[in-house]
Amino acid sequence: MQGPVEIRAVLATAAVADDADDPAIWIHPSDPARSLILGTNKVKSPRGALVVFGLDGAIRQVAGELDRPNNVDVEYGLRLGGGTVDIAVVTERLQRRLRVFRIAADGSGITDITAFGQTGVLAGRTGAGAEPMGIALYRRPRDGVVFAIVAPKTGPREGYLEQYRLEDNGEGRVRAAWVRSFGNFSGAGEIEAVAVDDTLGYVYYADERCGIHKYHADPSHSGAPLELALFGQTGFSGDREGIAIYERDARTGYIVCTDQIKGSSQYRIYRREGAPGKPHDHSELLKIAAGGAHSTDGIEVTSAALGPRFPHGLLVAMNSKDRNFLLYRWEDVAHSGTPKLRMAKAGFATGDRRR
Repeated sequence: MQGPVEIRAVLATAAVADDADDPAIWIHPSDPARSLILGTNKVKSPRGALVVFGLDGAIRQVAGELDRPNNVDVEYGLRLGGGTVDIAVVTERLQRRLRVFRIAADGSGITDITAFGQTGVLAGRTGAGAEPMGIALYRRPRDGVVFAIVAPKTGPREGYLEQYRLEDNGEGRVRAAWVRSFGNFSGAGEIEAVAVDDTLGYVYYADERCGIHKYHADPSHSGAPLELALFGQTGFSGDREGIAIYERDARTGYIVCTDQIKGSSQYRIYRREGAPGKPHDHSELLKIAAGGAHSTDGIEVTSAALGPRFPHGLLVAMNSKDRNFLLYRWEDVAHSGTPKLRMAKAGFATGDRRR
């Protein structure tokens, strides 16, 4: 395989005030060109914030007074108050809890719906092991229950991650109920980046100096305690950071993982469906892309068509040097250099997840 192919960002978002960290994408239900990017400003309160951007990179809203918000993820269709809502959930590291925001159906803004005192995480852990960093949300297809999978700053060799059910507290706010601890850890570095494939039901997380782990996301699955794969163990120059899933259809697509490099981080791309006849064999590295983002932590990817500027989807990457996020067209990732990658199939949809 050839070396990294160069891609160019279509645009950069406005800078956050202090320290950009992790992005998420919310897809507008009727007008995808009005979709949003949400990113964290990772500092202590009162300057810590969840920042909302339009696809033009401009800031739409700043939800402040968060105490070192680390990572953020978006999920669709959480049951709340007799209906369903789309949510963004942030790890608030220094308060050792989750913060939950409702995303307006028309994309006009976000509102805090945290049930304060009921979203604490990592109980019983101490020091940095009680500080939440990474987060990924999972909506179980069979019943629509939404879970948060949380990674702390440090943790044990076994049971590093914790999983929580997100639910209505009876007053129209969201609480978190512990479900399980799971996941192996190499003991070197830390685990921050977590991503869930809602459609196939898998969770992936980056063990910074070891590789990418894969487990079942459904805690009730008979194989939930078992590690399904460990890949991406060689070839990285920096830490393994942000992870995201590009879905071509219900079963195929790509897993993208950041190689955190000063100056220009790289994005290493693996086959989502695994090798032929071996769905948990993701060992083949298909492609490496580099796009000029400095020391990237978080990334997010979608295969949804987001209007004329991003007709085949979007890769968003944190850019540490400029305290912002860079936006790349997926077709530039797919078609630059060799091998060529594929785009989502026309008309493909994944229900409430909206890819």
